[in-house]
Order: sequence, then C-alpha cells, then structure tokens
Amino acid sequence: MDTLSYKTVSANKATVSKEWVLVDAEGQTLGRLSSKVAKLLRGKHKPDFTPHVDCGDNVIVINAEKINLTGKKWDAKEYIRHTGYPGGQRSLTAAELFDKAPERLVEKAVKGMLPKNKLGADLFRNLKVYVGSEHDHNAQKPKTINLNEFK
Repeated sequence: MDTLSYKTVSANKATVSKEWVLVDAEGQTLGRLSSKVAKLLRGKHKPDFTPHVDCGDNVIVINAEKINLTGKKWDAKEYIRHTGYPGGQRSLTAAELFDKAPERLVEKAVKGMLPKNKLGADLFRNLKVYVGSEHDHNAQKPKTINLNEFK
C-alpha cells in the first residue's frame, strides 16, 4: 500500500485560487445573505479549504439598499458602540443605521460572522459593499452568483 498518496494537502497563500464574485442583495434577507457571503469570503465552499489560510474569494455586494429584515428587527435590532469616554455608550437601531449608510448594515452583519482574529480582519478586507448596481471592479471581471442556488 502506497501511503504517500494519502497525504493531506494544505492550501497556502501561493496555491490558493482567488476569484472575484458578484452578489446582488436585492430582495435578500440580511442574515441569510450575510452567512452565505461569509462562507464565500472564508472559502468554505472550496474543496481545498484550509482553516488558517485566506482561501476565500473577493466578494462584491451590490444593491445593499434593497435588503430585507423580517419581523420588528428594523426597530428592535440595536447596534451598540462606545466612544471610549465614561458614559459614552451610543446605540443605533437598524433603521437609523440603514438611513445613514445602508452598506454598513451588510458589512456589520458579515463581519460578525467572520473569525475574531487577524485572519478575520484580512477576510473582511476582501468584501466590497455598494449602494446601487454600480461598482468599481469591472476590471476584475467578477462572476455573478445567484445566492438562492448557493448552499
């Protein structure tokens, strides 16, 4: 029996094949969209997935202003931050954050589903979110993915 044929191949920065992927957020639910985008960023859909390597794709999300939230989440969901000063806790509801910057709503949801370490920070840099259907990455020739068919 040849045991050399059973070696586990681990991907690294040099052997990873990264692609550009375009995702349309129109009519999508925020959490379901975010979990699928996080999977694409992480590379979990690829057969050569390696947990400690950035082997995911670069993801472009368009139409961020056409995202849906179910139930009473527009008013009940709160995003909390702290200024760093005593008594400096500030909060925004999902509706208030959406009015300020719809792309931040998608970015925060995806960032929360990535690892909380240096790898997660690197993966988050591969996400580009835009309001409207125009984006600045036509030169990368992104491949459009239908999230309704993506597992």
